[in-house]
Amino acid sequence: MAPESGSADPAPRPSLLEIFWTFFVIGAVSFGGGVVAYLRNSLVVTKRWMDKDEFLAALEISQAMPGLNATNMSVIVGDRLRGPLGAVAGFVGITLPGSVILFVLGILWVSNRGDPAVRSVLAGIGAAAVGLLAAVTLQIGGKQLEHWLDIAILVVTVLLVSFLHIPLYIVLLVLGPIAVYLYRPHPARPLAADMTGLDKKPAD
Repeated sequence: MAPESGSADPAPRPSLLEIFWTFFVIGAVSFGGGVVAYLRNSLVVTKRWMDKDEFLAALEISQAMPGLNATNMSVIVGDRLRGPLGAVAGFVGITLPGSVILFVLGILWVSNRGDPAVRSVLAGIGAAAVGLLAAVTLQIGGKQLEHWLDIAILVVTVLLVSFLHIPLYIVLLVLGPIAVYLYRPHPARPLAADMTGLDKKPAD
């Protein structure tokens, strides 16, 4: 089976306009947490600007940095493709439609917030966003759960954030250095990438 990323036949370097338009469409049609699914489908499957491992690495950086994941991703990917101008094109593209739509919907919400139909639409959008987020979690999360150490860090994070309600930035400041220490290269054992299987190439 050919790799999903199409790394054997990489796509040509995109123009600034193409970067802008790609992120503009993602920003216009994605909702809430489901934006990650749109990002993965567009960047990895359709455009083939990144492979699965590169997307996962960019997503991890985006989640660890302040700000929205999608906005951070647009800057990282745009910079990777076309440098600083690409980062600007991606950032403007993904934020412009949401800003305009939110401005219009905010005006409409003030005058129609008591309408049951409006609440039903919002509930439906929320359910769809959860479904999209669950789908992309299953698609990309498997590679991060191939070793007992990965699962242990995941469980500790969920307990600290969801049950003990510790702020996320504190969890990152504590678990981040611990994870770096645990996954550090060591001559007496394989690299962290070998332990988790991240260096494995997909079979042809």
